[in-house]
Amino acid sequence: MYNWNNIWNIAMMTDSYKASHWKQYPKKTTKIVSYLESRGSKLSDHTLFFGLQYYIKRYLSGNVIDKNGVDIAEKFWTEHLGPGVFDRTKWDYIVEKYNGMLPIKICAVREGNRVKNHNVLLTIENTDPECFWLTNFLETLILKVWYSISVATNSNNIRETILKYLNETGSPELIDWKLHDFGFRGVSSEESAGIGAMAHLASFNGTDTVAGIWYAREFYNTNAMVAGSIPASEHSTITSWLEKNEVDAFENMLDSYPNGLVACVLDSFNFDKALDKWATLKEKILSRNGTLVIRPDSGDPTQTALYVINKLGNLFGYTVNEKEYKVLDPHVRVIYGDGINHESIKKILETLKKNSWSADNITFGCGGKLLQAFDRDTFNFAIKCCVAEVDGEIRYVEKSPIEIDENGKFIMSFKKSKKGYLKLIKNSENEFETINYEDPRFENVVDELIPVFENGKILREYTFEEIRETARNS
Repeated sequence: MYNWNNIWNIAMMTDSYKASHWKQYPKKTTKIVSYLESRGSKLSDHTLFFGLQYYIKRYLSGNVIDKNGVDIAEKFWTEHLGPGVFDRTKWDYIVEKYNGMLPIKICAVREGNRVKNHNVLLTIENTDPECFWLTNFLETLILKVWYSISVATNSNNIRETILKYLNETGSPELIDWKLHDFGFRGVSSEESAGIGAMAHLASFNGTDTVAGIWYAREFYNTNAMVAGSIPASEHSTITSWLEKNEVDAFENMLDSYPNGLVACVLDSFNFDKALDKWATLKEKILSRNGTLVIRPDSGDPTQTALYVINKLGNLFGYTVNEKEYKVLDPHVRVIYGDGINHESIKKILETLKKNSWSADNITFGCGGKLLQAFDRDTFNFAIKCCVAEVDGEIRYVEKSPIEIDENGKFIMSFKKSKKGYLKLIKNSENEFETINYEDPRFENVVDELIPVFENGKILREYTFEEIRETARNS
C-alpha cells in the first residue's frame, strides 16, 4: 500500500491544465497577483470568512516539496499530460533556493469577520519573479476555502435567526446550544467532516461531528473542549426492544442516565403513542436531576414540532415567562433534527411564536443540510488575476466578459472581475469596502487584508476562541 503522504505533494495539487500555464504568460512576466471574492449569492448578502488558516497550515507552510517530490511530480505529469508540458526546473528552483518553501505572500481579512459579497477576501502573489506561475497554480487548493466559508456563513445566519426569536420570546443566553451538528455521516470525506464541523462551531457549541473538535485543536491553536454533546438514543437502540416494550426502552434511558441531559428519539413506531408512554414515566421524569430531550424525527417539521410541544405542555405542564410565552417544565425539551435547514427553522420558530410558545422549548439538529448542502457556486467564489508585471510594466488586468441574457440581449456578465492592486477597508459607515489603486483614498487608508503567510512561514495565526469571539459579535 502506498504511503499517500510520500507521493502526494504540492506540485500535483492543482488542476491538470495548470501544469501547462508557466509557458502561457507573456514573456518576461515577473509577478502575478490574484484575489478571492464571492461574486454574489441568493443565500446571503455576506460571507463569514473562515478556514484559510487550515489550508495554510495543512498544505502550504514549511518545506512542502523536495527533490524526491519533484521526481514524483515529473513522472506523474509526464504520464498524465505527455512529455515537455511539466517543467521540473520551476520546482527544482524552489527546492534549491528556498529549501522547498513557497515564495508566495497571502493577505486576508481576519477570520471570523462577516464581509458583504463582492468584496476582496484575500490576495495572493509571488515574492520571487521566477515564480510568477506559482500564484495561480495554487488557486485550485486555496479556492477550496469556499467550503469552510459557506458552512460558517450558513450556521452564523441561522444563529442570527434563532437569536431573534429567543430575544422576542425567551432566553437569548441559550443561543450557543440551539443548533447541533448531526452531519458527520452525511459528508463526502473525513476531511470535509473536520473542516465543515469546525466552521459550524464558530457559531455554535453543539456537535456530534467529533472531527471538527480535533481540527480546531490542531489547526486553530486551542486545547479547549470547543464543543459538547449528550447521551442520545437512535432508532436501533429503541427498536431492538420491540414496539411492545418501547416504554421499557424509554425507562432504560432514564435509568441509564439519571442526571443531566439525555435525548431520545420519538418516532421509532407511533410518535403520538410514544408521547403517551413517556407520560406513564412522568413522576420519574419530573424527579430526575436533568432534562429529557424528546426528538421527533419524521413528518412535516413545523406541524410535528408544534404538535409535540403542545402535547408535552398538556402532559408535563408549562409556565408563562415574562415575555408572555409558554415554556415547558424544565425537565422536558424538544430537539428537531429531520428536514432542518435555515428556512424550516424560521418556519418552526415563527409557528411556535404565533402559538405563544417560547423558542426556549426547542433545539435543532441538522445533518445533511448543515455540512453538505453547498458548492462553490452557492456564493459564486472565484480567484482571479488582477495585476501582472511584464518586463517592468505593471499591468492592471481584469476579466470582463459579456453574456446573452434570457431575452437574447448582450449584457455584462456577473463574472466581471476587479483590476489592479486592491485593499479592503472600513468605510465611513464602518462597513467593509473594496477599493483599488484608482481610488483617491488608496494610499491613506488601513488595509484590512492582513499578511498571514509569506515565503513558507505563517505570519498571523488565530485561536479558535478569537474566531468565535469575532464571528458571534461582528
